[in-house]
Amino acid sequence: MKLQQSHKALYAAFDVYPSAKGAATHIYHNAQTLFDWKGGGWLSVVGSEKLDDYQQEGAIEITRFSEKIPNYLTRAQTYSQYLYELLETQPSLEICHFRDHWSGVPVLTNRQKSEQDYKTIYEINGLPSIELPFRYPNLSERTLTKMRSLEQFCYQNSDYIITPSAVIKNNLINLGLSPEKITVITNGADVPESFEKPAEAPPTGRYIIYFGALQSWQGFDILLKAMGYLADYEDLKLVICASTKQKRTRFYHKIIEKMGLTDRVIWQYQLPKRELYSWVHFAEFSVAPLKECTRNLEQGCCPLKILESMAIGTPVVASDLPVVREIIQNNQLGKLVRAGRPAELARAMRILLDYPELRQKMSIAGRNHIIDHFTWQQKRQELKDFYESIMV
Repeated sequence: MKLQQSHKALYAAFDVYPSAKGAATHIYHNAQTLFDWKGGGWLSVVGSEKLDDYQQEGAIEITRFSEKIPNYLTRAQTYSQYLYELLETQPSLEICHFRDHWSGVPVLTNRQKSEQDYKTIYEINGLPSIELPFRYPNLSERTLTKMRSLEQFCYQNSDYIITPSAVIKNNLINLGLSPEKITVITNGADVPESFEKPAEAPPTGRYIIYFGALQSWQGFDILLKAMGYLADYEDLKLVICASTKQKRTRFYHKIIEKMGLTDRVIWQYQLPKRELYSWVHFAEFSVAPLKECTRNLEQGCCPLKILESMAIGTPVVASDLPVVREIIQNNQLGKLVRAGRPAELARAMRILLDYPELRQKMSIAGRNHIIDHFTWQQKRQELKDFYESIMV
């Protein structure tokens, strides 16, 4: 694969793009901000069987790494080499913004070897050395040590770091980074104005909603247990809008069947944003039952599902964790409960189910909070201001 143009700006991410995942939303807004500011650029991402390996949109070129390599680490390392070889064809780069160390290592190595002087920004939404053990519990300590070394190489040698959460910033400071090197720019949300009730929504009765990924740290199993305490709400459904393919949810289908909840659950998969927003809008409330674990407490995150639900005007019941408190600072904006306690979660859900006036107050307060502090327009302006401040 060859690039057709010589670019001044690169945004690189070892993620499939576009996709239904929250990461893809973040990539879209950050990459588009960079390319709008620089008048075009190069986007290096991961592809799939449904996406072209190469795409050109005006002054933006998109390259997608699409080798089908089952082993995650081998695939990631091969992507790094692929990106490095493409970087060697780009002598005019002025700024490189990367989202992970798989992209960062080739960007920083190329700068050292080519003696180019482009600016480098490491966007840290998470650290694989913390996150991957939840996905691959058999990873050896030797592998994790090597991964930490690569992460350290990237955050020590990059010029700047941006991150969406103060919790992540504090973790990086504990790892030895200077606070002055780190800028927090949180995730944002669109604020839709109109919604159409989904045809598959329950014709009678009510539903609550969970949307997004189903990794273990999301606490989805806690929500299922909480549903067991709400059996007296005979008309209540749980809608699950999963960002993954149906075949990857079979494990949870079996659990739901064993719990006797099959008739109370409605599944949707990889919905387009507008359709997803309509499902969220007509729900009584959404649930974000994040767990108390290293991924959420030490690494940190900025939960997109919470921002999007509030922006849509749908109240949120969420775990009372520092990363959530960065968004929901008081009980007027959402209902917070101790993490990992299904009975407490069910009690909080009962309160919102039984008091519609409380849901309405939270709906208005939450939406206004997003409009005032967390729109993507605001976040893109913050990122543009950041770019301008470092390129003087």
